Amino acid sequence: MRILIANDDGVYAPGLVALHEALADYAECRVVAPIQDMSGASSALTLDRPLYPITMPNGFIGLNGSPTDCVHLGLNGLLDPLPEMVVAGINLGANLGDDVLYSGTVAAAIEGRFTGHSSFAFSLVSRLPDNLPTAAYVARRLIESQATLKLPERTVLNINIPNLPLDRIRGIQLTRLGHRQRAKPPVRQANPRGKEGYWISAAGDVEDGGPGTDFHAVIQGYVSITPLQLDRTFHEAFHGLENWVEGLL
Repeated sequence: MRILIANDDGVYAPGLVALHEALADYAECRVVAPIQDMSGASSALTLDRPLYPITMPNGFIGLNGSPTDCVHLGLNGLLDPLPEMVVAGINLGANLGDDVLYSGTVAAAIEGRFTGHSSFAFSLVSRLPDNLPTAAYVARRLIESQATLKLPERTVLNINIPNLPLDRIRGIQLTRLGHRQRAKPPVRQANPRGKEGYWISAAGDVEDGGPGTDFHAVIQGYVSITPLQLDRTFHEAFHGLENWVEGLL
């Protein structure tokens, strides 16, 4: 198995190193990751400038681009032989509920949809690396058992690991995405020269986080696995749309 590892926290992130170490003796692993932190980049592609891969002393490849850029290049000629699977993470910070719309970690996994294997996005529900060994262990166990996984093509698995020591993890739950309230208002701030700007503020509080959701699972001490599909067509809306457009033109 040839695995491409990417992330959005950047090529120097401890979670990236932990994921590589967890998988290095299982598969042929190549790392392509952004030079700088690209959290919140979602599925952005860089189209206004060239991308320059830089090989680091540890063999990781840093790229002056987004997480999606990293996987896109890795699967389309930068790496030879081509990877067979994409694994993203380990992100420091949760990717729960509506977070997946913005997450560079999840976006990197989504860009791996053409490999023929399900892609994985791993996140530790903490900004601190104290329990990275737990997340690395979970990642290894799931990846090494993926050979028995039977899922529809282009399925992405979004995995969130509670910020707990391994002996306090209660198990694994299959979950749906929960939902957040609207984000907090942006923070207006003036620089020393008096020019005003805005900081994007914190994500909204949990609005839909009951049993069955990813939010609920991690709070209860379970690893959350949410399968994501890439068809974003809202099929249930067709009936209302058909009535609306009939006779308009």
